Amino acid sequence: MENKVLLFADSSVDLTKELCERYSVHTVPIHVILNDKTYEDGVDITSEEIFDNYYKTKQLPKTAAINIDDIVTALKPYVEDGYEIVYVSLGSGLSSSYRNSCLAAEELDGKVYPIDSCSLSTGAGLLVIEAAERIAKGMSAKQVAEEVQALSLKSQASFVLDTLEFLKAGGRCSALAAFGANLLGLKPCIKVNNEEHGAMGVGKKYRGKYEKVLLDYVDDTLAAYDNIKKDRVFITYSSIDNDLDKKVYEHVKAKGIFKEIFITRASGTISSHCGPNTLGILFMTE
Repeated sequence: MENKVLLFADSSVDLTKELCERYSVHTVPIHVILNDKTYEDGVDITSEEIFDNYYKTKQLPKTAAINIDDIVTALKPYVEDGYEIVYVSLGSGLSSSYRNSCLAAEELDGKVYPIDSCSLSTGAGLLVIEAAERIAKGMSAKQVAEEVQALSLKSQASFVLDTLEFLKAGGRCSALAAFGANLLGLKPCIKVNNEEHGAMGVGKKYRGKYEKVLLDYVDDTLAAYDNIKKDRVFITYSSIDNDLDKKVYEHVKAKGIFKEIFITRASGTISSHCGPNTLGILFMTE
């Protein structure tokens, strides 16, 4: 008998088209508002366009959480066809998407099971894959949602910023702090706090050539855990110079920890806050 459970997620989970196809993931795009025009993130606007616009105008786009109507419109045809749906959202500490997915679930007769990823980007994408694997085993939507929600604290997400300019422009970093960091050549590690539903905090501050900073960050991050789940790791970046993503890939591969290493590009929603040359490694712990 067919297991009539489908998997949906916010587009900000940053999975590639190939991974979405591999794991049968449907995404609902977040709206990006730029120069009074509304775009669908990952559909008709790119991170490069967002960066270019900022450098020309010093204006960042506004991002709008996926609203209730968007979610209902995307999911209702499947619910009417007899499917139950697992829905993974951007962390509720960062966006109202999770709340909206819960309200949409009420409109859809309780056939939708929302999951607060308590994370962002491929930190949430890791949970999407966990959900997909359980659906493939024939689990009910309710059981999938319960198990994956419990795993949200096990998704380890962090990244290193090359510049604080975009955080400052978005009001997430004071001008004084940005000036001091830039003056000192600091490259901060930003860590996602799952216990605060995705709120971000500053970790170690690095200094020096960016390539060395990224490799040191990888070493420090992987050494901080003795219970890494070895299935997969994501190397996710906003944009990158000098093929640094590939150098980080080789550095991670040489450690022999992970069965699969994926390189993915962050969506405009994520990139607009962190700026170019941001890179992170994201993985699960046991």
